[in-house]
Amino acid sequence: MKTGFIIVMGVAGSGKTTVGELLAQRLGWNFYDADAFHPADNIAKMANGTPLNDADRAPWLAALHALISTSLKENRPAVLACSALKESYRQELLRGNEGVQFVYLDSERHPFRHLGTGRRSEPRGRRHCEVRRPIPGPGVAERE
Repeated sequence: MKTGFIIVMGVAGSGKTTVGELLAQRLGWNFYDADAFHPADNIAKMANGTPLNDADRAPWLAALHALISTSLKENRPAVLACSALKESYRQELLRGNEGVQFVYLDSERHPFRHLGTGRRSEPRGRRHCEVRRPIPGPGVAERE
């Protein structure tokens, strides 16, 4: 299978955007940040410190799925920085899309994890950057 789309995933502050931008630049591919695809209501909730639930994330996941599908169909390879932490979210992004690969950034091993997020465009408050439970890496079963 030829890869035409790479999703760089991990928790907040793991370096998804930095690694994704560098990877896309090196490959000569387009780069997208999943945060830019949240509807205005989600951005407002995150800014107010309200966590998103699965229903809130549904339109966001649909927009990301459409981006991936269109990019693959139009042969426009791309890299997407996206948390994609739940297996069900990853399955939704993959549905019907062949040629997608995931790169998992393990923040526990990230050499700069002590620096925090520090992103100017970060839509959520600092408290949302904390990991409330361990996030299983690819291939590890999740409890929903």
